[in-house]
Amino acid sequence: MLHQDPSRVACLFSAETLRDRCAALGATLTQDYAGREVLAVCVLRGAIPFFADLVRHIDLPLVCDTLAVSSYEGGTTSTGRVRLVSDLRESVEGRHVLLVEDIVDTGLTARFLLQLIEERGAASVELVSLLDKPARRQVAVDVRYVGFTIEDHFVVGYGLDLDQRLRNLPYVGVLRSPSENAAS
Repeated sequence: MLHQDPSRVACLFSAETLRDRCAALGATLTQDYAGREVLAVCVLRGAIPFFADLVRHIDLPLVCDTLAVSSYEGGTTSTGRVRLVSDLRESVEGRHVLLVEDIVDTGLTARFLLQLIEERGAASVELVSLLDKPARRQVAVDVRYVGFTIEDHFVVGYGLDLDQRLRNLPYVGVLRSPSENAAS
């Protein structure tokens, strides 16, 4: 199948670049949240590699949890409908929550999750995203901590997928069309 072929992926951010950015973000979060315990929430499934690398660089009392949402249902564009698939185990009430995402594009998922956590009484909630794709934004959302801002490309690897595949690439890459692949 074409979407399983990593040769169709052009590297955008190398494993080394991702590692360095996680370290820098972790240092910033450690400084910004000094003296507070943080509840770090991984948005499954795409954020898993980023989350794991990021939390290792946060030098604070830290509790980790996960939740899962769905808005893509396969394919390369969001359906526009966000659905909570798996909820948190931890209460967010009175806690400082870092919501860790793989990518913010339309903003619909981020807005849904930020509102959900705010409504549940978090002391604070901030969004940390590996990638920000503002060209696709449909709703305003404040992405406080951003790894990289990217153009409107479909990206895979480092947790990001195409139909659940290519998540295991150690880098973030742009999916090339078959004609681009033949030309290279």
